[in-house]
Amino acid sequence: MMSRYKMFFIMVANSLLRRRARMAIALLAVAVGATIISGMITVYKEVPEQMGRAFRAYGANLLILPGKDAGVIHEEDVSAVSKALSDYEVVGITPFLYDTLLINHQTVMAGGTDFDVLQEVSPYWQVRGAWPTPGEKEILLGAEFASKLRVNPGDTISVSGGEGSIVSDYRVSGIVRTGGNEENFVFVSLPDLQRIKGRAGELSLAQVSVVAGQDELARAETKIHEQVPNVEPQLVKQIAKSEGTVLGKLQALVLIVTIVVLVLTLICVSTTMMAIVTERRREIGLKKALGADNRHIVAEFFGEGCLLGALGGILGSGFGYLFAQSVSMNVFGRGIEFSPMIVVVALVMSIFVTGLASLLPVRIATNVDPAIILRGE
Repeated sequence: MMSRYKMFFIMVANSLLRRRARMAIALLAVAVGATIISGMITVYKEVPEQMGRAFRAYGANLLILPGKDAGVIHEEDVSAVSKALSDYEVVGITPFLYDTLLINHQTVMAGGTDFDVLQEVSPYWQVRGAWPTPGEKEILLGAEFASKLRVNPGDTISVSGGEGSIVSDYRVSGIVRTGGNEENFVFVSLPDLQRIKGRAGELSLAQVSVVAGQDELARAETKIHEQVPNVEPQLVKQIAKSEGTVLGKLQALVLIVTIVVLVLTLICVSTTMMAIVTERRREIGLKKALGADNRHIVAEFFGEGCLLGALGGILGSGFGYLFAQSVSMNVFGRGIEFSPMIVVVALVMSIFVTGLASLLPVRIATNVDPAIILRGE
């Protein structure tokens, strides 16, 4: 049994080698098709995570707000949220307390926060100067408010909780631009604002940045609802919607490219196999005259097609990984892991396409009349 299969394989391989020029064209078509398909599938598989990381540069995608019956949240609530999200890749949770301060005798909305975490969660904030140093009396001014005060980084301003409160001098460490309302605010460290306003342990909200798709983010929201009843989690819909839109367009692009590549590969392989059948009509007629039935003819041509598909699929999956790696490095600046499953998919699709492309040529081969061929007609 083994020797029969071995002989069949040798016969098919020799048939391909005898027609190296034609088969090289078909092999190239299959390999290019497999390269593009495996590369696109790899990119599509990795892109949600890579894009999720890239979108984190645009800020938090989940807000933690006070519950319906509460005006504030507490620091222990944020700790509970962090625990609830322990199974997720959390970039950071930025606490915020908002209240008014008197700056150089002008009332302004102030935000107390953790600047170290804020830099991780909101890297899009552009600071001229420097971020406030923890433990120092330093303040970050929004660009619009700084323009009204006509102050620059390094200047000293007076800060108090309101009329009749203790006045302290703070150094302006930097001026921030965000493109949003933050440019009309000032920002100090969370402990400083809690102390100045007498609101120890209180927070207005927390911003959470999670590396997750829309579905995962929805599950995270539900989990927080269940485990931390004192807070109200809320998705930042603009960012989540943008991620979903980009992923949807990417999915459509991958589908269209895959279909086009499969059709082009199918046409190229089918044309090559048709030419080979035409070229081998005398050989097919002779085999039939010597007793070969259609089953043997079909097996031989399908064997050639499948072997061609397997070789092209193996080559294409390797080059496809390199293609996907190049795309990921150039677009996201990160590499991707090799997935054996992509090789299997590329191999199966290549064999399927070459098998499908062989249907018409095989049909023509089985219709060859040995009597007509041997008469030279």
